[in-house]
Amino acid sequence: MGRLVILGGGESGVGTAILGQQKGFEVFVSDKGEIKEKYKEVLEHFEIEWESGDHTEAKILNADVVMKSPGIPDKAPLVKALVAKGVPVISEIEFASTYTDATLIGITGSNGKTTTTMMTHHLLKEGGLNAGMAGNIGDSFAKMVAEKDMDQYVLEISSFQLDGIVDFKPHIAVITNITPDHLDRYEYKFENYIASKFRIAMNQDENDYLIYDADDEVMESWLKKNPVQSKLVPFSVKKKLEEGAWLEDKTIKIKLEHNNTLEMSTDILALEGQHNVKNTMAASMAALLVKVRKETIRQSIQSFQGVPHRLEKVLKINHVEYINDSKATNVNATFYALDGIKKPIVWIAGGVDKGNDYAELMPLVREKVKAIICLGVDNTKLKESFGNVIDLMVETYSMEEAVKVAYKVSERGDAVLLSPACASFDLFKNYEDRGDQFKAAIKNL
Repeated sequence: MGRLVILGGGESGVGTAILGQQKGFEVFVSDKGEIKEKYKEVLEHFEIEWESGDHTEAKILNADVVMKSPGIPDKAPLVKALVAKGVPVISEIEFASTYTDATLIGITGSNGKTTTTMMTHHLLKEGGLNAGMAGNIGDSFAKMVAEKDMDQYVLEISSFQLDGIVDFKPHIAVITNITPDHLDRYEYKFENYIASKFRIAMNQDENDYLIYDADDEVMESWLKKNPVQSKLVPFSVKKKLEEGAWLEDKTIKIKLEHNNTLEMSTDILALEGQHNVKNTMAASMAALLVKVRKETIRQSIQSFQGVPHRLEKVLKINHVEYINDSKATNVNATFYALDGIKKPIVWIAGGVDKGNDYAELMPLVREKVKAIICLGVDNTKLKESFGNVIDLMVETYSMEEAVKVAYKVSERGDAVLLSPACASFDLFKNYEDRGDQFKAAIKNL
């Protein structure tokens, strides 16, 4: 089969190593950082050769194919050297998809993709289908393909993962929305990031489906200029559609081909907010397209619990509600959070800025936010954006300190919201660690 080199010894890298070895490749895993103990143990168990703390170029440049972790940019010197030698550098999604005949549902978007992925998987499982969930969430796709035999896979896919696809072709693609994010990886050009998201549909044909938000002007204008081969299945909360999903008098109406229809009241949704109406529309249409029964969809939507670290209600203390939205790593996600909360807000924000423009938050901040607690190594941009608008702005450098300040400045009837609008890597391991520390600090009050 040849030599498979894997750059990055995390979840996707180790999953690919297991699948690659199973398929007869000579496998080598190389990570410039430190590989976690749990992954080292897996590699040792399978007797897969690995290195940590450095890249030995001689052992990498002789690869027949390279799978790189989504976190490694294309402009990294080692990646450039491989490309110059003509070695294919692909993503885990690309590699794993060649070894399964399952129906693939691929879900991407700047926000809402995790909720939509989990909801779609929930609907399929409740509908009795043998469906797995993988990608940017839970187990790696490659590991699942190696160890289980699923009929459907619901995959959450980031733009970084889509950058490394060649032939990957989901039967159903979902793009929840597109707003500026990760622009540091795309030469600060929004159009590069948009193109990356639409790669999810690039190999689709007329037998496949692209579910997308028809209220999103970015997507509508892109599709006009760059027609896709797949069947377009739009959803909207603003306008009535001929086909797709739309909102009419608090009722979600869905009409697909072959007169496949479904109606359900928004009152039954377990998750609040307009964005979750859209997530529900996208997930329900994907479920209908793989033949889940309508009654099952209605019932399962009511029992869906949502995603940890996404508008997660933690505790009420002295009539103040504490809400964990640590997963909001960009401005648009924070917009949804501020928009959805109906109380005065003490907002904890900050972290690693990915080229954020806070202008779209200004009306919501003026109307709802009474205090901002900055939590980051460098809070300059937050202070410049909102310093003249908010009377109380406090800089903190640990979660414990941020929560203590929030406790002091909040009053009965307020909400304390952690919705950073930034990545977490300055003070935390990841957004889960940030959210967990928030919850722990609240419980210690």
